[in-house]
Amino acid sequence: MAQHHDAAHATPDDQYLNTTEGSGHEHTDANVWLIVQFAIWLFVSAVLTHGLMWGMFEWFVKDRTQTAANIEFPLAVQQERRLPAGPRLQAIPANEIFEFRQRENAELREYGWVDRNAGTVRIPIDQAKELLLQRGLPSRAAAPAADLPGGATSDSTTGADAAAMMPADSSSGRTMERRR
Repeated sequence: MAQHHDAAHATPDDQYLNTTEGSGHEHTDANVWLIVQFAIWLFVSAVLTHGLMWGMFEWFVKDRTQTAANIEFPLAVQQERRLPAGPRLQAIPANEIFEFRQRENAELREYGWVDRNAGTVRIPIDQAKELLLQRGLPSRAAAPAADLPGGATSDSTTGADAAAMMPADSSSGRTMERRR
C-alpha cells in the first residue's frame, strides 16, 4: 500500500506542536498596525460625516425658517383656504359606511317618494316581497297561432314546419321564425 505524504505525522496537528524558540506568531498573518490604522480612519471619517450632516440639516432648518417669514404669494394670504376639487379622501371611513348603511336601510324600510311629479312612490321591502308573492311576476302572454308563420303554435310544431322553423335571435329564442 502506498504511503500518504503526511504519513510521518500521526495527526495533522502534530507538525504544530513543537514551535521553534523566539517565534511568537507567524509573520505571514495579517498586519496588525494596518488594521489599527484602518479602524482609526474609519472612526475619523464616521465622525466627520456625522458632523457634516448635522451642520447641513441645521442650515436647512435655518433656511426654511427664514423663507417662511418671507411670504412668496402675499395676495394668497388674504384669501381663505379652499379645498381642491373632488373626489377627496374619506375622513373617517368607518363612520361614513355606517351612515351610508343607515340611509340605505331607511330607504328599504320606509315609505317615500321616488318621483313626486310622476306619482312614483317607494314602499318597504318586506311589503314589496309580499305583494310580489301574491301577484306573481309579470310575464308575456303566449302568442296566438295566427301570429306565428305558417300557423304553427308556440308550443309545438310538426312535420315540415318544424324543420323550417328556428328560434329567433331578437327574442333570445322565445319566438320562432322561418329559416332563410
